[in-house]
This record gives sequence, structure tokens and C-alpha cells, in this order.
Amino acid sequence: MKPFQAAPFFGEPMSATPLPHKDTSQRPTQRPFYPYTDNGGTTLGISGSDFALLAGDTRSTNGYSINTRFDPKLFPLGSPDDDARLPITLEACAHRLSTLLYQKRFFPYQVQAMLAGIDADGKGALYSYDPAGSYKRDRVRAVGAAASLMMPFLDNQVSFNNQYRPKAEEGGGVGEQVARPKEDLSRDEVMRLVKDVFHGVTERHIEVGDELQVVVITKDGVEESFIPLKKD
Repeated sequence: MKPFQAAPFFGEPMSATPLPHKDTSQRPTQRPFYPYTDNGGTTLGISGSDFALLAGDTRSTNGYSINTRFDPKLFPLGSPDDDARLPITLEACAHRLSTLLYQKRFFPYQVQAMLAGIDADGKGALYSYDPAGSYKRDRVRAVGAAASLMMPFLDNQVSFNNQYRPKAEEGGGVGEQVARPKEDLSRDEVMRLVKDVFHGVTERHIEVGDELQVVVITKDGVEESFIPLKKD
């Protein structure tokens, strides 16, 4: 019978036998690859009865650095001067953009796209997309760095969510309320809201600012303008 042996103290080698040397020169080296970067900025779109509006700031950032103060985010697709034998409709263009994004779903274009224009009935239309190509027609949509700040305000002021009127105005009882009916805002009202929301966001978000690019699409064409925003 072997005599009792105490366990070794902390730091005392358990065995004097050296560990075998491991050759790591032939092991594969993992190199991370991430091609995407978040350049900040925010865009929004609103559709009206006979117009569609897109707006976006021109700031491009990388973390706490500003790459440039003028990087427009809104671009036209075609023009009335194009020599097109078969002009594409807005609905067909929306479906085509969805197809292009879906074809790259395994290595997607990391974008939050929106498409706006005038539909076949002469009404303003706005389509929003996810990076894989899923899309839907919206009344109002904001995407980008400050979208979470904008959307509650836009839902309330454009879509009239959580807006109520006294039912007495509709011939009901005193103290009762009814939801405000949906109605299209005028072009001037939309422009005022867009300016207010962007000026407010620049006070709260460092990735939004410098200039506001506004594009209004009607049956008569496209109007583009730039409005100064906060630069610090």
C-alpha cells in the first residue's frame, strides 16, 4: 500500500515531463472580412395626393469623423429627355429594384432604399425596401441614422396615428373621442414638416446635418432644392 501523498501546492509543477512543442506554422490564419461601413445620414419620403417628396441630409460620417459635408443621397432615375421606346411605369420600376436587391441577397447591397414618383393614376407613391429586396408601398417612411427619432413624429403628423377629436364635433356624446380620419397633407404642409423634423434631429444626432436636399416629384417634373442645416 502506497503512503498518503498530499496534493501539490499552487504553482508547484504537477509533472517534470516537458510538454511537446506544437508547430503552428501550418495552421490556417483567420482574417476578418467586413466590407460594410455605416456613413450615417438620414432620408425620408412622403407621398401626397398628386406629389411625392424625398428629403435627405448631405453629411457623410465615419464614427465621430466627418468624411464630407456634401454627399447627396437622392438620385433621379431617368428623365423626360430620355429616348425610351418603352417607358417604364413606376410600379414596374419598383418591382425591378426589388429584383436587383434580391439577386444580391447572399452578399447584399447594405442599403435602405426608397423609390418615389407618380403612379398610373396620377397620385404620389412611395416604396421602401429592405436590403434583401422586400418592399411595400408607404405613406411616409424614414430610414438611416435618425429614423428612430423621426418616425414617431411622422406617424403622428402625417399618418395621424394617435390623433383624436372630440366626438361631439361629429354629433356624438360629450367627452367621447374618435380617431382623426386619414387625409393627404398639402405640399406646403409637408415641406414645413420636413424642415421642422430635420432641424430638430440635427440637435439630437451628430450624424445628421450640413444641408438638406429636398426633391419634389409631380406630373410636371422634378424640383430639387437645398436648405442649410446645423453644421456642428
